[in-house]
Amino acid sequence: MIVRNLQEAEKGNRRIVSEGWESTRLLLKNDNMGFSFHITTIYEGANLNLHYQNHLESVYCMSGEGEVETVADGKVYPIQPGTIYILDKHDKHILRAKTEMKMACVFNPPLHGKEVHNAEGAYELEAEEVSDNK
Repeated sequence: MIVRNLQEAEKGNRRIVSEGWESTRLLLKNDNMGFSFHITTIYEGANLNLHYQNHLESVYCMSGEGEVETVADGKVYPIQPGTIYILDKHDKHILRAKTEMKMACVFNPPLHGKEVHNAEGAYELEAEEVSDNK
């Protein structure tokens, strides 16, 4: 069994901070579960152009408000607590935060831990692993 605490993980090397967001990676590839699980904060005013070409992602909004736009068709979907959006087709999208948003995210295949977005808004398949911090 793996047991981790969000507040403890936020103080260690599982917390990744980048422009417009930060993510605490609670479950990673080296945990051998077949997916990764993160709690991600999108900062107020963030406007993120994302395209997860190598991963499928599900995102559940726990707090805050914003919107996600699918680039292919220009559709805009409001995001608020209780909303989930699922990028099941490697959808190119724009995530906008009206207020700070707290999101629970699942990635398949799982992330290694140190990933940040590349120039195309994607995570690479290979990245530096976070040391086991159970």
